[in-house]
Amino acid sequence: MTPEQLARLTALRHDLHRTPEISGEEAQTAAKIAQIMRDLNADQVLTGIGGHGVAAIFNGSEPGPTVAIRCELDALPIPEETGAPYASETPGKGHLCGHDGHMTIVIAVAESLAAKRPAKGRAVMIFQPAEETGKGAPAFRADPQFSQIAPDMVFSLHNLPGLALGHVELCTSAANCASRGMRVVLTGKTSHAAAPQDGLSPAAVMADLMPKLAALGQGGDLSADFALTTLTHAQLGEPTFGVAPGHGELWITLRTVTDTRMEALVNEAETLVRTSAQTAGLHVTITYDDIFEACTNAPEATRHLRQTCLSLDVPVQLTETPQKFSEDFGQFAKSAQSAMFWLGSGEAHPQLHNPDYDFPDALIPVGAVIFLTALRTVLG
Repeated sequence: MTPEQLARLTALRHDLHRTPEISGEEAQTAAKIAQIMRDLNADQVLTGIGGHGVAAIFNGSEPGPTVAIRCELDALPIPEETGAPYASETPGKGHLCGHDGHMTIVIAVAESLAAKRPAKGRAVMIFQPAEETGKGAPAFRADPQFSQIAPDMVFSLHNLPGLALGHVELCTSAANCASRGMRVVLTGKTSHAAAPQDGLSPAAVMADLMPKLAALGQGGDLSADFALTTLTHAQLGEPTFGVAPGHGELWITLRTVTDTRMEALVNEAETLVRTSAQTAGLHVTITYDDIFEACTNAPEATRHLRQTCLSLDVPVQLTETPQKFSEDFGQFAKSAQSAMFWLGSGEAHPQLHNPDYDFPDALIPVGAVIFLTALRTVLG
C-alpha cells in the first residue's frame, strides 16, 4: 500500500468515524458503503440484507469457490471522549469498537479486487449490520438475498487491545464465548407503604435471587465448563415513599464457552427463578436479548489464515483460549468454513467500548494485506 493510498483510506476511516450509527440504524453508513462498491464497479452490489447489510461481489473469470470477507457496520451507544479532530459528531454514539477501521480494511481489499479480479470463483465483501446486539448475522443469513452469496469460506478480523500492534492471534477452535441477556420480570401487587402486608412485594425474592444467580456461574478457566453470570441491572418498584412495590426486574448476562454449556446454564437459571417466584406467589416472565451463539474457528480456514500470516512475516500466535466477549460471526460457520483472527491494537491501547478508544490507522494496511493474500491464495 502506497503512502498516498494509506492517507486516502485513513481519511475515509475518519469520515466513517464522524458519523456513527448504532445497531439497526446503519442506513447512511450502508448507503455510503454501497456507493463506494458501485464506484469500484463491483460485479454485483446487494443492499438491505438482514436490515442494512451490504454485499459486493467480484467475479473471477473461471469457476471456483466463493470466499467472503466480513466486517461490521454498527457503532455503539457510548459518548466518545477521544478528543480526536474527527471525533463523533453524533452525541452519545461512537465507533468505540473499531468497526470503522474494519470497514476501511475491507474497502481496501475491494479496491485491490477492482483493479485485479480474482482468477476464479468469487470474492464477496460483506458489510454486516447489528453485530453489537447479536441480531445482525442471523438476520443477514436468513435474508433471501444471502442465497446469491452462499460463501464456501468466510474470513473476519477484530482488532484487539492488549495484543502488540499489528500482531495476530488465532484461535484454533473456540474463538468467542456464547452469551445472552436474561431479563426476569417479577410481578406481585402494590400496596400502601403503611400496609405492606396487604400487597405482594418482589423485594425478598430479588434479594435472594441476586447472589444465587451469581453463584451459578463464577467464571474461572475458559474451558468447556466455563460459566459466568453477571447481574447488570436491578429495579424494584417506583421511586416513591408511599407505595410498597409490586414489580421488580433483574437483568443478568449469561456467558459460556460452548452452546451446550449455555443451554444447561439457561435451564439452571430459569429453574432457580421460577421456583423462587412460585414459592413466593409471584408471577414471573423471562425473556432474552443480545443472544450470541459460540463462535468457533474451522480448522481449514484457521490453517489458511496462519499460513497467510507466516508467508507475510506477520507475527502470529495460536491459542486455544477464546475471548470472553461475544461475536455473531459464528453464525457464518453454519454454512461455510469460517475463521476470525485478532489483530493487535497495541499492548497499552484503550480497551474496546472504552470512551477513549480509537481504531489505530496503522492496522489498515496490515489487515488488508492479510485478507487480500488469503483471498488470492484460494482464488488466484
